[in-house]
Amino acid sequence: MNSLAALAGRVLIALIFLLSGADKIVHYAPTLGYMQKAGLPFPELLLIASAIIEIVAALAIMAGWKTRWAAAALFLWMIPVTWVFHNPGGGEEQVVHFMKNVSIMGGLLVLWALGPGAWSVRRSG
Repeated sequence: MNSLAALAGRVLIALIFLLSGADKIVHYAPTLGYMQKAGLPFPELLLIASAIIEIVAALAIMAGWKTRWAAAALFLWMIPVTWVFHNPGGGEEQVVHFMKNVSIMGGLLVLWALGPGAWSVRRSG
């Protein structure tokens, strides 16, 4: 049962990143505008990097391949992303998004600490 729970947990936590990365590609122009409005330097480069990091790391976590590295990469990526786009000083809605991201970051730390579980492409990941 633990192996099934670990697999389901990996898929569920990675799904938000997979969908977010794909959304950045599908809705490139509006996402770029949002990033430009936030005043980010090199928004096109950051948009492409964000989509790649989210999709690749999500797929790695889902498969259980290099899970610890992928979880660490997403955790570190989420620090500036959360602060820039979900600053808790921006009102109640931003506090909710900030706390959602903090919770996801907690799940990523658990993945980093415990690894992918038995049902994975590469357990040592």
